[in-house]
Amino acid sequence: MQRKYVFITGGVVSSLGKGLTLASIALLLEKKGFTTAMLKLDPYINVDPGTMNPFEHGEVYVTDDGVETDLDLGHYYRYTLGPLSRTSTATTGQIYDTVIKRERKGDYLGKTVQVIPHITDEIKRRILLCGEEADAQVVLVEIGGTVGDIESLPFLEAIRQFRYENPSDCLNAHLTYVPYLKAAGEVKTKPTQHSVQQLRSIGLVPDIILCRCETHLSSEIKKKISLFCNVPTESVFEEIDVETSIYEVPLHLHAQGVDNTICNHLGINGKAVDLSDWEEMIQRLKYPKGVVTVGIVGKYLQHKDAYKSVFEALQHGAIASGYQLEIKTFESDKVENGENIAGCDGYLVPGGFGERGWEGKITAAQYCREHKLPYFGLCLGMQVMVVEFARHVAGLTEANSTEMAPETPNPVISLLSEQENVTDLGGTMRLGAYKCVVKEGSKAYTAYQSTLISERHRHRWEFNNKYKKLIENHGLIFSGMLEKGSLCEIVELEDHPWMVGVQFHPEFKSRPTEPHPLFRDFIAATIAHKEGKTL
Repeated sequence: MQRKYVFITGGVVSSLGKGLTLASIALLLEKKGFTTAMLKLDPYINVDPGTMNPFEHGEVYVTDDGVETDLDLGHYYRYTLGPLSRTSTATTGQIYDTVIKRERKGDYLGKTVQVIPHITDEIKRRILLCGEEADAQVVLVEIGGTVGDIESLPFLEAIRQFRYENPSDCLNAHLTYVPYLKAAGEVKTKPTQHSVQQLRSIGLVPDIILCRCETHLSSEIKKKISLFCNVPTESVFEEIDVETSIYEVPLHLHAQGVDNTICNHLGINGKAVDLSDWEEMIQRLKYPKGVVTVGIVGKYLQHKDAYKSVFEALQHGAIASGYQLEIKTFESDKVENGENIAGCDGYLVPGGFGERGWEGKITAAQYCREHKLPYFGLCLGMQVMVVEFARHVAGLTEANSTEMAPETPNPVISLLSEQENVTDLGGTMRLGAYKCVVKEGSKAYTAYQSTLISERHRHRWEFNNKYKKLIENHGLIFSGMLEKGSLCEIVELEDHPWMVGVQFHPEFKSRPTEPHPLFRDFIAATIAHKEGKTL
């Protein structure tokens, strides 16, 4: 079939959930039998979010091919099966960088380089490339920001041109906010009208409108939006706040016929949608067997999206066990002793950079080791676990990471030689998928049921193999090693119910219907601890 394209824009306010909505639509199209690819167009000038503060932009999601991307790609992965790679993301910084480099090489033959056509042509090239690389039948494109933002204009203009060139193969979806004014007791459509007017003023006309709202929209409200926005009433849909989980969104959209409307507009026919796996998963969420409490000891906890994939992967593990997840957060720079964090069934220390909160994380690892509490260390959390063990069990009282203490006499965690002279921060770490050999009989092997795995990395410091034998002799097991290399990937504590640290980021590869094996087993261990059982 001719490749089709679905574009989604946002209006009125930011943070309406364009990425989540587009991922839900992609899931429905996959259930109809179509292959999909997804692309996030971000209007910021940063080349990628890799150097951004998590407090400002949330987590950095990493693809198998080592690209640092926006957290929306995490939504794409959790909801869909389409491949994610460097063709799944493009920023204003990347677009301009490409065009400027071409200009410097003389590729434009002396012409004046302008936003139109050169920048917009590069944006259109990226859209086409995303579909070609994935060999997808439907490409779904999210335009970051809000209509009216000056930085989004080149992307919107590129979409206008793209649709003009491919009129029968494109659909424009506009996600907007329809507020309910409590004092007046009314739903207001004016913000949506203005948002669509702005879109139309630059030549974009939405084919469907998705209304984020707190209460159900009456047929009269939908007719009003239809009339003022020039969209058929049957193409105005509501996205009401979900009751239990964001994973209900695909079910709500399907119940309203969003997927059929999109297919009819694009002239494609798919099979009947079967969402039984998602319906079963939602039932587990709504009717849990009990509650399990996980403490997260980190440094970016004031921003709810800074550890987005970690939170979601924990939720997936809880769903697999049929339990409701309760998360307690602890700012690591305020943790002075175990009593500060007591009261949870298990603890997780996520990744991060910098010295702030380092000692608090080590205190958390020591508390879990000494009290036989389940512990899961991700990336920096693994390094925390190793340093704590080296200090308090292996006798290296001044053990540390050279990231935190460059002059430490016992650099248990240190830079590899090829990282020592790196000055650029962006894209210079060990990034993307690496294969790992797992030791049979270990907790890691019990989780994966395989001796060879592949996981995604985002870090610069590594375990120093100079200390491997000493630490092994004291009871820390190196249960995962880099394939065809000597780098440590997984450690776990002997004679402990479940204390595992990994150098990679397993949270990036977890789905609600397919929880990551390590998160699944970590949650199972916390439940066993809570109930006084042994695994």
